[in-house]
Amino acid sequence: LCLEKILLQCILQSRTLSGADAINALRPFYFAVHPDFFGQHPKEREVNENSLKRLNGYLENLQKPGFRSFKPTQLTFYVREREPNSSNVQESFSASGFRAVSFTLRTRDLLSTVLDILNSCSLSTEHVQSLSVNSQPHKEAKSTLNRPIKWDKTYYSFTGFKDPEEELEQAQRVETTLISWLDYNEASAVKKLKKSLPLRKELERLKLELSHQLQLSDIRWQRSWGIAHRCSQLHSLGRLVQQRPEVLKNVKGHTVVFTDRSGMSAAGHIMLGTMDVHHHWTKIFERLPNYYKLQKRLLFLEDRISQLLGGIQVIYIEELQPLLTLEEYYETLDSFYNKLCDSRLPFHPRSLRGLQMILESDRYAPSLHEFGHFMIPTVCDPATLQWFIFAKAQEARENLKRKEEMMITEKELIDTSTEKFSLDRLYKEPSVSSAQMIDCCKRLLEESLPYLQGMHLCVSHFYSVLQDGDLCIPWNWK
Repeated sequence: LCLEKILLQCILQSRTLSGADAINALRPFYFAVHPDFFGQHPKEREVNENSLKRLNGYLENLQKPGFRSFKPTQLTFYVREREPNSSNVQESFSASGFRAVSFTLRTRDLLSTVLDILNSCSLSTEHVQSLSVNSQPHKEAKSTLNRPIKWDKTYYSFTGFKDPEEELEQAQRVETTLISWLDYNEASAVKKLKKSLPLRKELERLKLELSHQLQLSDIRWQRSWGIAHRCSQLHSLGRLVQQRPEVLKNVKGHTVVFTDRSGMSAAGHIMLGTMDVHHHWTKIFERLPNYYKLQKRLLFLEDRISQLLGGIQVIYIEELQPLLTLEEYYETLDSFYNKLCDSRLPFHPRSLRGLQMILESDRYAPSLHEFGHFMIPTVCDPATLQWFIFAKAQEARENLKRKEEMMITEKELIDTSTEKFSLDRLYKEPSVSSAQMIDCCKRLLEESLPYLQGMHLCVSHFYSVLQDGDLCIPWNWK
Protein backbone atom coordinates (compact mmCIF):
# COMPACT_ATOMS: atom_id res chain seq x y z
CA LEU A 1 0.00 0.00 0.00
CA CYS A 2 2.89 2.41 0.80
CA LEU A 3 4.46 1.60 -2.57
CA GLU A 4 1.18 2.34 -4.35
CA LYS A 5 0.91 5.65 -2.50
CA ILE A 6 4.42 6.70 -3.56
CA LEU A 7 3.70 5.64 -7.14
CA LEU A 8 0.49 7.69 -7.22
CA GLN A 9 2.28 10.77 -5.91
CA CYS A 10 4.98 10.40 -8.57
CA ILE A 11 2.36 10.20 -11.30
CA LEU A 12 0.46 13.22 -10.02
CA GLN A 13 3.68 15.24 -9.79
CA SER A 14 5.02 14.28 -13.22
CA ARG A 15 5.79 17.24 -15.45
CA THR A 16 7.21 17.79 -18.91
CA LEU A 17 8.78 21.13 -17.95
CA SER A 18 11.15 22.09 -15.18
CA GLY A 19 10.64 25.31 -13.22
CA ALA A 20 13.45 27.03 -15.17
CA ASP A 21 11.99 25.85 -18.50
CA ALA A 22 8.59 27.22 -17.48
CA ILE A 23 10.05 30.66 -16.79
CA ASN A 24 11.86 30.65 -20.16
CA ALA A 25 8.66 29.60 -21.92
CA LEU A 26 6.73 32.46 -20.27
CA ARG A 27 9.22 35.20 -21.21
CA PRO A 28 7.03 36.57 -24.07
CA PHE A 29 4.11 36.70 -21.66
CA TYR A 30 6.05 38.49 -18.92
CA PHE A 31 7.29 41.03 -21.48
CA ALA A 32 3.74 41.66 -22.69
CA VAL A 33 2.27 42.26 -19.22
CA HIS A 34 5.18 43.38 -17.00
CA PRO A 35 4.12 46.36 -14.81
CA ASP A 36 7.33 48.33 -15.53
CA PHE A 37 6.10 48.90 -19.11
CA PHE A 38 2.86 50.45 -17.81
CA GLY A 39 4.38 53.51 -16.08
CA GLN A 40 1.91 55.88 -17.72
CA HIS A 41 -1.09 53.70 -16.86
CA PRO A 42 -1.46 53.27 -13.07
CA LYS A 43 -4.65 51.16 -13.14
CA GLU A 44 -3.29 48.64 -15.67
CA ARG A 45 0.02 48.49 -13.81
CA GLU A 46 -1.66 47.72 -10.49
CA VAL A 47 -3.86 44.97 -11.98
CA ASN A 48 -0.86 43.31 -13.66
CA GLU A 49 1.26 43.54 -10.49
CA ASN A 50 -1.42 41.83 -8.42
CA SER A 51 -2.11 39.16 -11.05
CA LEU A 52 1.61 38.37 -11.44
CA LYS A 53 1.89 37.82 -7.68
CA ARG A 54 -0.96 35.33 -7.78
CA LEU A 55 0.41 33.62 -10.91
CA ASN A 56 3.83 33.22 -9.30
CA GLY A 57 2.17 31.65 -6.26
CA TYR A 58 0.28 29.22 -8.52
CA LEU A 59 3.48 28.20 -10.35
CA GLU A 60 5.36 27.77 -7.07
CA ASN A 61 2.63 25.46 -5.75
CA LEU A 62 2.87 23.28 -8.85
CA GLN A 63 6.57 22.74 -8.13
CA LYS A 64 6.19 21.88 -4.44
CA PRO A 65 6.96 18.25 -3.53
CA GLY A 66 3.80 16.32 -2.72
CA PHE A 67 1.50 18.98 -4.23
CA ARG A 68 -1.97 17.50 -4.72
CA SER A 69 -4.43 20.18 -3.61
CA PHE A 70 -6.23 22.05 -6.35
CA LYS A 71 -7.73 25.51 -6.38
CA PRO A 72 -8.80 27.27 -9.62
CA THR A 73 -7.23 30.72 -9.92
CA GLN A 74 -8.82 33.51 -11.97
CA LEU A 75 -6.40 36.10 -13.35
CA THR A 76 -6.77 39.33 -15.33
CA PHE A 77 -3.94 40.95 -17.29
CA TYR A 78 -3.64 44.00 -19.50
CA VAL A 79 -1.67 42.98 -22.58
CA ARG A 80 0.46 45.35 -24.62
CA GLU A 81 -1.38 44.80 -27.88
CA ARG A 82 -3.42 47.19 -29.94
CA GLU A 83 -5.38 44.78 -32.11
CA PRO A 84 -8.05 42.44 -30.71
CA ASN A 85 -7.59 38.73 -31.34
CA SER A 86 -10.13 35.97 -31.53
CA SER A 87 -10.05 33.97 -28.32
CA ASN A 88 -12.27 31.96 -26.03
CA VAL A 89 -11.29 34.05 -23.02
CA GLN A 90 -13.06 37.18 -21.86
CA GLU A 91 -11.52 40.28 -23.46
CA SER A 92 -12.15 43.99 -23.29
CA PHE A 93 -10.20 47.10 -24.19
CA SER A 94 -9.30 49.67 -21.53
CA ALA A 95 -9.54 53.39 -22.17
CA SER A 96 -5.79 53.49 -22.79
CA GLY A 97 -6.08 50.92 -25.57
CA PHE A 98 -4.65 47.86 -23.82
CA ARG A 99 -6.36 44.50 -24.15
CA ALA A 100 -7.73 43.11 -20.89
CA VAL A 101 -7.58 39.30 -20.78
CA SER A 102 -9.29 37.23 -18.06
CA PHE A 103 -8.83 33.48 -17.69
CA THR A 104 -8.98 30.76 -15.01
CA LEU A 105 -6.09 28.36 -14.37
CA ARG A 106 -7.23 24.81 -13.53
CA THR A 107 -4.17 22.85 -14.70
CA ARG A 108 -2.05 20.55 -12.52
CA ASP A 109 1.31 20.57 -14.34
CA LEU A 110 3.70 23.25 -15.56
CA LEU A 111 3.46 22.52 -19.27
CA SER A 112 -0.34 22.70 -19.39
CA THR A 113 -0.27 25.87 -17.27
CA VAL A 114 2.26 27.58 -19.54
CA LEU A 115 0.32 26.64 -22.67
CA ASP A 116 -2.96 27.87 -21.13
CA ILE A 117 -1.42 31.24 -20.25
CA LEU A 118 0.16 31.79 -23.67
CA ASN A 119 -2.96 30.67 -25.56
CA SER A 120 -5.20 32.88 -23.41
CA CYS A 121 -3.07 35.93 -24.27
CA SER A 122 -2.85 34.94 -27.98
CA LEU A 123 0.92 34.46 -27.74
CA SER A 124 2.91 31.90 -29.73
CA THR A 125 3.46 28.45 -28.18
CA GLU A 126 5.92 27.09 -30.75
CA HIS A 127 8.97 27.71 -28.56
CA VAL A 128 7.33 25.73 -25.71
CA GLN A 129 7.29 22.52 -27.74
CA SER A 130 11.07 22.63 -28.18
CA LEU A 131 11.51 23.28 -24.45
CA SER A 132 9.33 20.32 -23.49
CA VAL A 133 11.23 18.04 -25.88
CA ASN A 134 14.64 19.23 -24.67
CA SER A 135 13.67 18.74 -21.03
CA GLN A 136 13.20 14.98 -21.68
CA PRO A 137 16.39 13.10 -22.76
CA HIS A 138 14.50 10.17 -24.29
CA LYS A 139 11.32 10.38 -26.30
CA GLU A 140 10.38 6.91 -25.12
CA ALA A 141 10.57 8.05 -21.53
CA LYS A 142 8.45 11.08 -22.36
CA SER A 143 5.69 9.04 -23.93
CA THR A 144 5.69 6.64 -21.02
CA LEU A 145 5.71 9.44 -18.44
CA ASN A 146 2.72 11.17 -20.00
CA ARG A 147 0.70 7.99 -20.53
CA PRO A 148 -2.75 8.66 -19.03
CA ILE A 149 -3.54 6.21 -16.21
CA LYS A 150 -7.13 5.57 -15.17
CA TRP A 151 -7.44 4.35 -11.61
CA ASP A 152 -10.57 2.49 -10.58
CA LYS A 153 -12.86 4.42 -8.20
CA THR A 154 -12.47 1.66 -5.61
CA TYR A 155 -8.77 2.54 -5.31
CA TYR A 156 -9.62 5.98 -3.93
CA SER A 157 -12.27 4.52 -1.62
CA PHE A 158 -9.79 1.97 -0.26
CA THR A 159 -6.77 4.29 0.16
CA GLY A 160 -8.63 7.44 1.19
CA PHE A 161 -6.85 9.48 -1.53
CA LYS A 162 -8.77 12.20 -3.34
CA ASP A 163 -9.84 11.42 -6.87
CA PRO A 164 -8.16 14.19 -8.97
CA GLU A 165 -10.81 14.00 -11.69
CA GLU A 166 -13.63 14.27 -9.18
CA GLU A 167 -11.82 17.12 -7.41
CA LEU A 168 -11.39 18.97 -10.70
CA GLU A 169 -15.04 18.54 -11.65
CA GLN A 170 -16.16 19.76 -8.25
CA ALA A 171 -13.90 22.82 -8.44
CA GLN A 172 -15.29 23.68 -11.86
CA ARG A 173 -18.88 23.32 -10.65
CA VAL A 174 -18.54 25.32 -7.46
CA GLU A 175 -17.99 29.05 -7.80
CA THR A 176 -15.83 30.67 -5.13
CA THR A 177 -17.97 32.47 -2.55
CA LEU A 178 -16.92 34.93 0.13
CA ILE A 179 -17.95 32.59 2.97
CA SER A 180 -16.16 29.54 1.55
CA TRP A 181 -13.02 31.53 0.74
CA LEU A 182 -12.87 33.10 4.22
CA ASP A 183 -13.45 29.70 5.82
CA TYR A 184 -10.57 28.23 3.81
CA ASN A 185 -8.12 31.12 4.26
CA GLU A 186 -8.89 32.51 7.72
CA ALA A 187 -6.25 30.47 9.56
CA SER A 188 -3.49 31.43 7.11
CA ALA A 189 -4.42 35.12 7.29
CA VAL A 190 -4.54 35.14 11.10
CA LYS A 191 -1.11 33.48 11.28
CA LYS A 192 0.45 36.02 8.89
CA LEU A 193 -1.25 38.94 10.61
CA LYS A 194 0.02 37.92 14.07
CA LYS A 195 3.52 37.55 12.67
CA SER A 196 3.37 41.04 11.15
CA LEU A 197 2.03 42.85 14.25
CA PRO A 198 5.47 43.75 15.74
CA LEU A 199 6.58 45.13 12.36
CA ARG A 200 3.33 47.08 12.00
CA LYS A 201 3.96 48.76 15.36
CA GLU A 202 7.55 49.47 14.35
CA LEU A 203 6.36 51.00 11.07
CA GLU A 204 3.89 53.28 12.86
CA ARG A 205 6.56 54.33 15.36
CA LEU A 206 9.10 55.15 12.64
CA LYS A 207 6.53 57.04 10.59
CA LEU A 208 5.40 59.20 13.54
CA GLU A 209 8.97 59.79 14.65
CA LEU A 210 10.20 60.93 11.23
CA SER A 211 7.07 62.98 10.50
CA HIS A 212 7.51 64.85 13.80
CA GLN A 213 11.28 65.24 13.42
CA LEU A 214 11.06 66.59 9.85
CA GLN A 215 7.65 68.30 10.34
CA LEU A 216 6.22 66.43 7.34
CA SER A 217 2.55 66.50 6.33
CA ASP A 218 2.61 62.77 5.57
CA ILE A 219 4.71 59.78 4.49
CA ARG A 220 3.23 57.57 1.76
CA TRP A 221 4.05 54.67 -0.55
CA GLN A 222 3.12 54.56 -4.21
CA ARG A 223 2.99 50.77 -4.36
CA SER A 224 1.78 48.04 -2.02
CA TRP A 225 5.14 46.96 -0.59
CA GLY A 226 5.14 44.69 2.46
CA ILE A 227 5.51 46.01 6.01
CA ALA A 228 9.14 44.83 6.31
CA HIS A 229 10.02 46.62 3.06
CA ARG A 230 8.41 49.85 4.26
CA CYS A 231 10.24 49.68 7.59
CA SER A 232 13.59 49.33 5.83
CA GLN A 233 12.81 52.39 3.69
CA LEU A 234 12.03 54.46 6.79
CA HIS A 235 15.21 53.22 8.47
CA SER A 236 17.16 54.41 5.40
CA LEU A 237 15.56 57.86 5.62
CA GLY A 238 16.28 57.93 9.36
CA ARG A 239 19.98 57.21 8.74
CA LEU A 240 20.13 60.05 6.22
CA VAL A 241 18.57 62.40 8.79
CA GLN A 242 21.33 61.48 11.26
CA GLN A 243 24.15 61.77 8.71
CA ARG A 244 23.02 64.89 6.80
CA PRO A 245 20.45 66.81 8.88
CA GLU A 246 21.27 70.09 7.10
CA VAL A 247 19.94 68.89 3.69
CA LEU A 248 16.48 68.17 5.15
CA LYS A 249 15.76 71.67 6.42
CA ASN A 250 13.50 72.47 3.43
CA VAL A 251 11.06 69.54 3.72
CA LYS A 252 8.82 71.12 6.37
CA GLY A 253 5.11 70.84 5.57
CA HIS A 254 5.59 68.52 2.59
CA THR A 255 4.68 64.89 1.87
CA VAL A 256 7.35 62.26 1.22
CA VAL A 257 6.40 59.44 -1.17
CA PHE A 258 8.50 56.29 -1.59
CA THR A 259 8.23 55.31 -5.22
CA ASP A 260 10.22 54.04 -8.24
CA ARG A 261 12.13 57.25 -8.98
CA SER A 262 13.38 60.33 -7.18
CA GLY A 263 12.30 63.94 -7.71
CA MET A 264 9.21 66.03 -7.06
CA SER A 265 5.85 64.83 -8.30
CA ALA A 266 3.27 66.83 -10.21
CA ALA A 267 1.25 66.97 -7.00
CA GLY A 268 4.15 68.65 -5.21
CA HIS A 269 5.26 65.62 -3.17
CA ILE A 270 8.92 64.71 -2.58
CA MET A 271 9.57 61.37 -4.32
CA LEU A 272 12.31 59.07 -3.01
CA GLY A 273 13.21 56.23 -5.37
CA THR A 274 13.49 52.98 -3.43
CA MET A 275 16.31 51.76 -5.70
CA ASP A 276 18.35 54.96 -5.26
CA VAL A 277 21.15 55.33 -2.73
CA HIS A 278 21.45 58.13 -0.15
CA HIS A 279 23.52 60.21 -2.56
CA HIS A 280 20.53 60.51 -4.94
CA TRP A 281 18.15 61.33 -2.10
CA THR A 282 20.55 64.01 -0.85
CA LYS A 283 20.62 65.63 -4.30
CA ILE A 284 16.80 65.79 -4.33
CA PHE A 285 16.68 67.48 -0.92
CA GLU A 286 19.35 69.98 -2.04
CA ARG A 287 17.32 70.85 -5.16
CA LEU A 288 14.10 71.54 -3.24
CA PRO A 289 14.39 75.37 -3.44
CA ASN A 290 14.54 75.09 -7.26
CA TYR A 291 11.59 72.69 -7.27
CA TYR A 292 9.56 75.17 -5.22
CA LYS A 293 10.27 77.91 -7.79
CA LEU A 294 9.16 75.62 -10.63
CA GLN A 295 6.05 74.74 -8.65
CA LYS A 296 5.07 78.43 -8.45
CA ARG A 297 5.51 78.76 -12.22
CA LEU A 298 3.35 75.66 -12.70
CA LEU A 299 0.54 77.08 -10.56
CA PHE A 300 0.69 80.32 -12.54
CA LEU A 301 0.43 78.31 -15.80
CA GLU A 302 -2.61 76.43 -14.50
CA ASP A 303 -4.24 79.76 -13.65
CA ARG A 304 -3.56 81.13 -17.16
CA ILE A 305 -5.11 78.04 -18.77
CA SER A 306 -8.13 78.41 -16.48
CA GLN A 307 -8.64 82.01 -17.62
CA LEU A 308 -8.52 80.98 -21.29
CA LEU A 309 -11.12 78.24 -20.70
CA GLY A 310 -13.79 80.27 -18.91
CA GLY A 311 -12.59 79.64 -15.36
CA ILE A 312 -12.48 75.82 -15.46
CA GLN A 313 -9.96 74.57 -12.87
CA VAL A 314 -6.97 72.49 -14.01
CA ILE A 315 -6.28 69.73 -11.45
CA TYR A 316 -3.96 66.73 -11.06
CA ILE A 317 -5.43 63.56 -9.49
CA GLU A 318 -2.79 61.08 -8.29
CA GLU A 319 -5.16 58.09 -8.26
CA LEU A 320 -6.26 58.53 -11.87
CA GLN A 321 -3.19 59.92 -13.60
CA PRO A 322 0.34 58.62 -14.22
CA LEU A 323 2.94 59.52 -11.61
CA LEU A 324 4.56 62.48 -13.37
CA THR A 325 7.51 64.51 -12.18
CA LEU A 326 7.09 68.26 -11.74
CA GLU A 327 9.19 68.88 -14.87
CA GLU A 328 7.12 66.48 -17.00
CA TYR A 329 3.84 68.00 -15.87
CA TYR A 330 5.09 71.54 -16.45
CA GLU A 331 6.07 70.67 -20.04
CA THR A 332 2.59 69.19 -20.60
CA LEU A 333 0.88 72.33 -19.28
CA ASP A 334 3.18 74.64 -21.24
CA SER A 335 2.50 72.81 -24.52
CA PHE A 336 -1.27 72.88 -23.94
CA TYR A 337 -1.19 76.55 -22.95
CA ASN A 338 0.64 77.55 -26.15
CA LYS A 339 -1.90 75.62 -28.20
CA LEU A 340 -4.78 77.48 -26.50
CA CYS A 341 -3.13 80.85 -27.06
CA ASP A 342 -2.81 80.16 -30.78
CA SER A 343 -6.44 79.03 -31.12
CA ARG A 344 -8.04 81.95 -29.18
CA LEU A 345 -11.16 80.03 -28.14
CA PRO A 346 -14.14 82.32 -27.39
CA PHE A 347 -14.96 81.21 -23.82
CA HIS A 348 -16.89 83.75 -21.76
CA PRO A 349 -14.92 84.73 -18.61
CA ARG A 350 -15.93 82.66 -15.54
CA SER A 351 -18.70 80.88 -17.51
CA LEU A 352 -17.23 77.49 -16.53
CA ARG A 353 -16.26 78.40 -12.99
CA GLY A 354 -16.66 75.47 -10.58
CA LEU A 355 -15.84 72.84 -13.22
CA GLN A 356 -12.60 70.81 -13.27
CA MET A 357 -10.37 69.21 -15.89
CA ILE A 358 -7.26 67.03 -16.01
CA LEU A 359 -4.78 66.81 -18.88
CA GLU A 360 -3.82 63.42 -20.30
CA SER A 361 -1.07 62.68 -22.79
CA ASP A 362 -2.22 59.16 -23.76
CA ARG A 363 -5.75 59.96 -24.98
CA TYR A 364 -7.02 61.27 -28.29
CA ALA A 365 -10.64 62.11 -27.50
CA PRO A 366 -12.05 64.14 -24.57
CA SER A 367 -14.31 62.43 -22.04
CA LEU A 368 -16.23 63.16 -18.85
CA HIS A 369 -15.39 61.17 -15.72
CA GLU A 370 -18.16 59.86 -13.44
CA PHE A 371 -16.85 62.23 -10.73
CA GLY A 372 -17.48 65.26 -12.95
CA HIS A 373 -14.03 66.31 -14.15
CA PHE A 374 -13.21 66.60 -17.85
CA MET A 375 -10.41 64.35 -19.12
CA ILE A 376 -8.79 66.37 -21.89
CA PRO A 377 -6.06 65.01 -24.23
CA THR A 378 -3.11 67.37 -24.72
CA VAL A 379 -3.45 66.80 -28.50
CA CYS A 380 -7.18 67.60 -28.56
CA ASP A 381 -8.32 69.85 -31.40
CA PRO A 382 -9.37 73.25 -29.92
CA ALA A 383 -12.70 73.31 -31.79
CA THR A 384 -13.52 69.79 -30.58
CA LEU A 385 -12.52 70.79 -27.04
CA GLN A 386 -14.81 73.83 -27.07
CA TRP A 387 -17.81 71.88 -28.39
CA PHE A 388 -17.31 69.01 -25.90
CA ILE A 389 -17.03 71.27 -22.83
CA PHE A 390 -20.13 73.27 -23.79
CA ALA A 391 -22.13 70.10 -24.50
CA LYS A 392 -21.16 68.37 -21.23
CA ALA A 393 -20.99 71.32 -18.81
CA GLN A 394 -24.36 70.67 -17.14
CA GLU A 395 -23.72 66.94 -16.82
CA ALA A 396 -20.31 67.72 -15.31
CA ARG A 397 -21.89 69.91 -12.62
CA GLU A 398 -24.38 67.16 -11.75
CA ASN A 399 -21.57 64.59 -11.53
CA LEU A 400 -19.53 66.86 -9.25
CA LYS A 401 -22.47 67.22 -6.91
CA ARG A 402 -23.07 63.47 -6.94
CA LYS A 403 -19.38 62.90 -6.19
CA GLU A 404 -19.62 64.79 -2.91
CA GLU A 405 -22.66 62.76 -1.87
CA MET A 406 -20.96 59.53 -2.91
CA MET A 407 -17.79 60.28 -0.92
CA ILE A 408 -19.84 60.92 2.22
CA THR A 409 -21.82 57.68 1.70
CA GLU A 410 -18.64 55.71 1.09
CA LYS A 411 -17.00 56.96 4.30
CA GLU A 412 -20.11 56.23 6.36
CA LEU A 413 -20.34 52.67 5.00
CA ILE A 414 -16.64 52.03 5.64
CA ASP A 415 -17.00 53.24 9.24
CA THR A 416 -20.18 51.18 9.78
CA SER A 417 -18.64 48.03 8.28
CA THR A 418 -15.44 48.45 10.30
CA GLU A 419 -17.46 48.74 13.50
CA LYS A 420 -19.90 45.89 12.77
CA PHE A 421 -17.23 43.33 11.90
CA SER A 422 -14.68 44.65 14.46
CA LEU A 423 -12.16 45.13 11.68
CA ASP A 424 -8.79 46.62 12.48
CA ARG A 425 -8.82 48.29 9.06
CA LEU A 426 -11.03 48.42 5.96
CA TYR A 427 -9.64 50.00 2.80
CA LYS A 428 -9.74 49.70 -0.99
CA GLU A 429 -7.25 49.64 -3.83
CA PRO A 430 -7.08 52.81 -5.99
CA SER A 431 -8.49 50.91 -8.98
CA VAL A 432 -11.76 50.29 -7.08
CA SER A 433 -14.22 53.14 -7.65
CA SER A 434 -16.39 54.71 -4.95
CA ALA A 435 -19.52 53.24 -6.56
CA GLN A 436 -17.98 49.75 -6.41
CA MET A 437 -16.89 50.25 -2.78
CA ILE A 438 -20.38 51.40 -1.78
CA ASP A 439 -21.97 48.37 -3.44
CA CYS A 440 -19.47 46.05 -1.74
CA CYS A 441 -20.01 47.50 1.75
CA LYS A 442 -23.80 47.48 1.46
CA ARG A 443 -23.79 43.77 0.68
CA LEU A 444 -21.20 43.03 3.39
CA LEU A 445 -23.43 44.63 6.01
CA GLU A 446 -26.18 42.12 5.16
CA GLU A 447 -23.89 39.21 6.13
CA SER A 448 -22.70 37.74 9.42
CA LEU A 449 -18.91 37.39 9.16
CA PRO A 450 -17.22 36.51 12.48
CA TYR A 451 -14.07 35.60 10.50
CA LEU A 452 -13.24 39.29 10.03
CA GLN A 453 -12.78 40.29 13.68
CA GLY A 454 -9.47 42.09 14.13
CA MET A 455 -8.48 41.62 10.47
CA HIS A 456 -7.26 44.03 7.78
CA LEU A 457 -9.68 43.85 4.84
CA CYS A 458 -8.82 45.23 1.40
CA VAL A 459 -11.49 45.56 -1.30
CA SER A 460 -9.91 44.72 -4.63
CA HIS A 461 -10.72 42.80 -7.84
CA PHE A 462 -9.63 39.34 -6.66
CA TYR A 463 -9.28 37.01 -3.65
CA SER A 464 -5.87 36.89 -1.98
CA VAL A 465 -4.09 36.72 1.38
CA LEU A 466 -1.25 39.26 1.35
CA GLN A 467 2.13 38.51 2.90
CA ASP A 468 1.31 40.52 6.03
CA GLY A 469 -2.10 38.92 6.59
CA ASP A 470 -4.36 41.44 4.84
CA LEU A 471 -7.42 39.80 3.27
CA CYS A 472 -8.17 40.90 -0.30
CA ILE A 473 -11.69 40.30 -1.61
CA PRO A 474 -13.23 41.35 -4.96
CA TRP A 475 -15.70 44.23 -4.68
CA ASN A 476 -18.29 42.14 -6.57
CA TRP A 477 -17.92 39.06 -4.33
CA LYS A 478 -20.59 36.36 -4.44
